[in-house]
Amino acid sequence: MATPLLDMSAARVFFDGIFTNPRVAHPEGVAIHRDGSIWCGTETGELLRVAADGSSVERMGGTGGFLLGIAFDGAGNCFACDLKHAAVFRWDAATGEMARFASSGIRVPNYPVIDEGEGWLYVSDSDGARSGAGIFRYDVGSGHGGPWCRDPMSFANGMAMAPDGKGLYVVESDAARVSHVGIRDDGSAGEKSVAIENVANVPDGLAFAPDGSLFISCYEPSRIYRWRAGAGLELLIEDPAATTLAHPTNIAFKGDKLYTANLGRWHITEIDLKLLAR
Repeated sequence: MATPLLDMSAARVFFDGIFTNPRVAHPEGVAIHRDGSIWCGTETGELLRVAADGSSVERMGGTGGFLLGIAFDGAGNCFACDLKHAAVFRWDAATGEMARFASSGIRVPNYPVIDEGEGWLYVSDSDGARSGAGIFRYDVGSGHGGPWCRDPMSFANGMAMAPDGKGLYVVESDAARVSHVGIRDDGSAGEKSVAIENVANVPDGLAFAPDGSLFISCYEPSRIYRWRAGAGLELLIEDPAATTLAHPTNIAFKGDKLYTANLGRWHITEIDLKLLAR
């Protein structure tokens, strides 16, 4: 196996929520607020805010379900996928209320991507075989919408908007790959094509770095890859003990730091990417 680009010393537990109140109960989704705080969702349906310096945690809202991926819009509203309720919830930045936003047709809403320029919320459906679509699309204002990409997918999971805004990259966890679905000029879905293969073994989350490289987190084993045009797929970091990186799911960038949720434990991990340049 290839040697990781980063030693595990580049990663640390940023916030340990095993005994905090509220407890950071097996977080899957993670996103960065515009104020620098790190937000996550938990297996008990709570939406949590960790202070930018990692000094505290507070509960912002909840669904009573199981939160998966989360994403912010430009106004600071947070969209959260809920496994139990088969719906996307919206936390309102102005009122602090969290309410059901969209659910039409979707079975396992896993990860949301917001295209504010065009006014759409894209959501992967991990049970697309039964719902009839691997990706759904909803109006970001009203929540109305339905199936968008009907091409078969093997457990559609994390997603990321292409840097040019003309397509979505989507993890197919059961096929160990990342695929690309173009967005046509009329807004309809283009054909799905395989973008990155052999992402061993269970890829989960995606995030583009400012330089255009794509980072891919793996639920199993506990590792993160980097993909770059020309260089291909590189093993960024791996935790054989699955303790600091403990089945990382979703990932998010803040400057030269990468933050991961860890479905296997009770903490948020921070990875210092400045070390890549050394």
